[in-house]
Amino acid sequence: MSTLRYSRVLLKLGGEALAGEGGFGINPDQADLVAGRVRHLRDMGAEVAIVIGAGNLWRGRDGLAHGMERAISDHMGMLATVMNALALADALLRAGVEPRVQTAIAMQAVAEPYIRGRAIRHMEKGRTVLLGAGTGNPYFSTDTAAALRAMEINAEVLIKATKVDGIYDKDPKRCPDAKRFDRLSYIQALNMRVGVMDSTALTLCMDNDMPIIVLDLWQPNSLESAVLGEPVGTLVGP
Repeated sequence: MSTLRYSRVLLKLGGEALAGEGGFGINPDQADLVAGRVRHLRDMGAEVAIVIGAGNLWRGRDGLAHGMERAISDHMGMLATVMNALALADALLRAGVEPRVQTAIAMQAVAEPYIRGRAIRHMEKGRTVLLGAGTGNPYFSTDTAAALRAMEINAEVLIKATKVDGIYDKDPKRCPDAKRFDRLSYIQALNMRVGVMDSTALTLCMDNDMPIIVLDLWQPNSLESAVLGEPVGTLVGP
């Protein structure tokens, strides 16, 4: 077995990773594909925790555009992340990976409350922990929740898995001449106002020296390459 560069990983997924046609809803086939990629990490010996967004179920900006209170919109988004976490946990179980869902908002009938020590023990026992409901507070994104949880569980890297193979100087879908960066400092990423992660999450990682790897979830072996320390996507670090 190859030596892992990062043996404990916080994997941040967008809700779109589970989405069906048009980027909305939960597609069980998509959940199975994501579970298969997580299974590969577990087979390599990596300890994995996952924070997943809710863009496939609820887009807060749509509510805000109609005059909804920000706190209410954010709480709806937190609940939607729990739905995604439960769906992915089911797919993981069927893939042979033992999952545990923990939530920042107490809902004991469907998930454990988030307790840092318990989450760490689950990972040490080979379980994959899905951390739902964000930070439990409005006005914080799931990116920020991922950064916070990565620090709390002593993760060695935060992997932001998207549909794009790294950070570019402009939108690669619109601009064929867009340049991809292999590496950026935290300050460079903040100054560029990169769209893949908000400034609060970036600053939290910078203040705690948490490396961030932005990569394409669907690129073959991208996650495996990341935990081995091989060049993939864009590394944001000191």
